[in-house]
Amino acid sequence: MASISHITSFLALSLLLLLVFSADAQLSSNFYAATCPNLQSIVRSAMAKAVKKEPRMAASILRLFFHDCFVNGCDGSILLDDTPTFTGEKNAFPNQNSARGFEVIDAIKSSVEASCKATVSCADILALASRDGVVKLGGPKWTVALGRRDATTASQSSANSDLPGPSSSLSTLISMFAGKGLTARDMTALSGAHTIGQTQCQFFRSRIYNDDNVNPSFATLRQGNCPQTSGGDSNLAPLDVQSPNKFGAEYYQNLLGSRGLLHSDQELFNNGTQDALVRQYSQNRNLFFSDFAAAMAKMGAITPLTGSNGEIRLNCRKVNS
Repeated sequence: MASISHITSFLALSLLLLLVFSADAQLSSNFYAATCPNLQSIVRSAMAKAVKKEPRMAASILRLFFHDCFVNGCDGSILLDDTPTFTGEKNAFPNQNSARGFEVIDAIKSSVEASCKATVSCADILALASRDGVVKLGGPKWTVALGRRDATTASQSSANSDLPGPSSSLSTLISMFAGKGLTARDMTALSGAHTIGQTQCQFFRSRIYNDDNVNPSFATLRQGNCPQTSGGDSNLAPLDVQSPNKFGAEYYQNLLGSRGLLHSDQELFNNGTQDALVRQYSQNRNLFFSDFAAAMAKMGAITPLTGSNGEIRLNCRKVNS
């Protein structure tokens, strides 16, 4: 017969596992099947219009979701505006004057509210919009688990500390993603989001002027609109020089040729532990797509607010009064 101490230990472990997985268990792909059956078609239609108007918007919304999930979980906190009595995450260094697409989420929220009032969280809308933007640019589709609720708080300090920066080393990237429950493989797959979108000169200036593992002709090209000393901080360049409006494996092919735009990009292929995986992704788009979809689903489950925690915001920019 098992001893009392063994039984107690087993029960304690079971309780711990229940607490760890309970939040994920409350997320479900059919969470709104009865309460908002048209949700996915509303979001998909809105993102199709937004991306048709500006293809870059798919990358902007995807970045919003990433920056949301990495700060206290996928809770819509990045969408909150600052007020005289509230400090949000929009003006944290990784987001200030670079996070964008808020008006697209606002428009989707308005359409969803018209169909299903006070039912769908901003956090879930952002999760769906991220997926649909990727699909519109030819990327993979994945099942988005739903049931997140919205935060009533935000943390500018956590946004400053928890989001990887453009000058991050490989070891820092692996460590920061591990802190969110994501593996090095997840990190390398998720970095492939940089196959779409653009970034500002201030984030890649050091890379094109100071790094020694940058393709010379590529550096010269990018230096054309990014002065070395001053000015041009907000000038844009495509993260993927080959096809910035198409979601594909070209990002990894660029890394093989030392044409990663950000220092943190090129760190994935720089005599490090991810070199072999980068080669695989560069040659096998289907493998990249499969791993990216799985990693996005995994990232979307980072400590969501569920049940009675948080709220369903009526306006994604502010907490309910």
